[in-house]
Amino acid sequence: QVQLVESGGGLVQPGGSLRLSCAASGFTFSRYVMRWYRQAPGKEREMVASITSVGDTTTYLDSVKGRFTISRDNAKNTVYLQMNSLKPEDTAVYYCNALRLDTYWGQGTQVTVSS
Repeated sequence: QVQLVESGGGLVQPGGSLRLSCAASGFTFSRYVMRWYRQAPGKEREMVASITSVGDTTTYLDSVKGRFTISRDNAKNTVYLQMNSLKPEDTAVYYCNALRLDTYWGQGTQVTVSS
């Protein structure tokens, strides 16, 4: 059974940091591109960051470049999103996604940036 389980979300003040984790099981994690998406209320889901299967290439949404870092540990079947200098506009549900010939989604974790 395929599972992607996100954790690490929560409420943080502007300028603060959070680290999201996504634990994968039920498929060969090391063969998949991993991505983080987010969806704010009333907005389209957007891709925030992506990392190749071996972790050698990353891409980011322009608005998070220099603040967010995606990484992965293939030995632990886990992908991370380190989020620094958080802004209120980063508030959203963050989703983990696995992509190869097929695609899998996690259930999402809420991130709220507010004073």
